Amino acid sequence: MHNEDRVDSYKYISGMTRRESLKWLGLLAAGSAVSLSAGCSKALEEKISDKGHWPDLDLQPITAKGYGTDPNLVMPPQSPWPLTLTQAQLNLVAVLADYIVPSEGNNPSATEVNVPSVIDEWVSSPYNGQQKDRVTILHGLAWIDDEAVLRYKAPFVALKKEQQTAILNDIAYFDDETPAQFQRIGNAFLRFKNLVLGAYFCTPQGCKDIGYLGNVPIAGDYPGPTDEAKAHLDSVLAELGLTEYAYQDSVAS
Repeated sequence: MHNEDRVDSYKYISGMTRRESLKWLGLLAAGSAVSLSAGCSKALEEKISDKGHWPDLDLQPITAKGYGTDPNLVMPPQSPWPLTLTQAQLNLVAVLADYIVPSEGNNPSATEVNVPSVIDEWVSSPYNGQQKDRVTILHGLAWIDDEAVLRYKAPFVALKKEQQTAILNDIAYFDDETPAQFQRIGNAFLRFKNLVLGAYFCTPQGCKDIGYLGNVPIAGDYPGPTDEAKAHLDSVLAELGLTEYAYQDSVAS
């Protein structure tokens, strides 16, 4: 999907089966959903302003059972929980996701690799972390549509590109400079953005985009980390006060 002028008739249609979306859910849960900005976000969350409008949603808890402690992610069974995003919410997720990861050259956009389906799977699953994200994401989606109506008298997906961009420019970054009225949505949108990026880079196309090769055998003896890699590690450990764990070459006795 391209970021052209939107119309109300836009409809996101998943090109992914439940088995496939559950596989990406497992990969996302394994660590890709945690971004490098998570620590910064946690610190800023402590002083988020409550100024500005915020949606009052009555979200019922998801009570379906999960897979247990040892799920089969190679051939997962049919999911015991239903998907919960409405078509309107999926449409909005798709439009936003393609702003975060647009198509560029040979690289597909977020919707072209079915990222909205993975987001739907994520916020619909019954686990504590995902349910916390569900509250954050659904409030964020509702805020964006509310803001679109307040500014332009139409839901976000029906706005023109420049109108959508005007709203996103106000919420796309969450830091100490974020205006008070955009702090809560800035924090929610940051989490949404991290999930979109995590889901995208779990796909084969996303891995190719960042040049990730996976496990590749090394011919001959393992050469060890480069000097640049060791210097970078030493720098990070020093910042964390963990210099004692810095890399040291072994010396034969």
